Amino acid sequence: MKYKDYYEILGVKKDSTSEEIKRAYRKLAKKYHPDTNPGDKKSEEKFKDINEAYEVLGDKEKREKYDAFGSSQQFANGSDFDPSQFGFDRRGGTYTYTSTGSDGGFSDFFNAFFGGGMGDDFDVENLFGGRRSQRAYSQGIRGNDLETEISIDLNEAFHGGTKKVTFDKNGKKLSLNIKIPKGIKNEEKIRLTGQGGVGRNGGKNGDLYLKVNIKQDRDIELAGLDLYKKIDLLPWEALFGIKKEVEIFGERLSVKIPAGIQTDKSIRLTGKGYTDRKGNRGDLYIKMRIVNPVNITPKIKELYEELKNNYQN
Repeated sequence: MKYKDYYEILGVKKDSTSEEIKRAYRKLAKKYHPDTNPGDKKSEEKFKDINEAYEVLGDKEKREKYDAFGSSQQFANGSDFDPSQFGFDRRGGTYTYTSTGSDGGFSDFFNAFFGGGMGDDFDVENLFGGRRSQRAYSQGIRGNDLETEISIDLNEAFHGGTKKVTFDKNGKKLSLNIKIPKGIKNEEKIRLTGQGGVGRNGGKNGDLYLKVNIKQDRDIELAGLDLYKKIDLLPWEALFGIKKEVEIFGERLSVKIPAGIQTDKSIRLTGKGYTDRKGNRGDLYIKMRIVNPVNITPKIKELYEELKNNYQN
């Protein structure tokens, strides 16, 4: 039988924490998953080894039993060893085990340890220091997690709601009605359970993660939780001051523009910015932009000429 060094398979040290093992497993599983490498038999076999290694090292009880055996041996990954010399024998019968083949099950090495084909009365007392019965064990392969991107406008992000989105999933167009959480931030992800890669051998489907891109409006910009909104002022409005109504997410705000304000100057409205999912709200900054009138009558042009002739910088 071939010895399997699960630590080497996952590329981790024997004193690695459970979180380090989990991170290594996720990275390798994503790289070698059959959905990512269709038709690649080597990747499929590699994925099985990765899945099996994590089944052991990701489970506290299995890891302890595996370590108890491995700590006293010097086997290299893939080296041959005789299981019968280490307590792997059937009482009153011949040594047998069942190969799981390519159906997504685990190896003979795993089954010998944790019960796949050795019979209900298989005695592992010599190996683990205690008697336990093993049962046939098969493990489904969970589908791969997938990620794609969707775009929503600022108003949709602020208010939330349901939106029909269409995106690519494994090269196919998929349309779903997605619930957009109120106050979602730019580049946050929405998780759709079971909408990822298809599970194999009875395993669960993976999840689909939608990365949200909030489209910037032409006249309003989101920076963290603060909003920067541009408004246009005619020259005389900027000169004499004026009250302007500003609409933000359906709310109308009255803003007093002081006399003599210049382009790019801002007025801050505290607590009128973007609200996140926890209820935190930023500020709104009204940014001025002085523009000329579009329709210039002869009288307006005459007044501009007089202003030009009388203005001294």
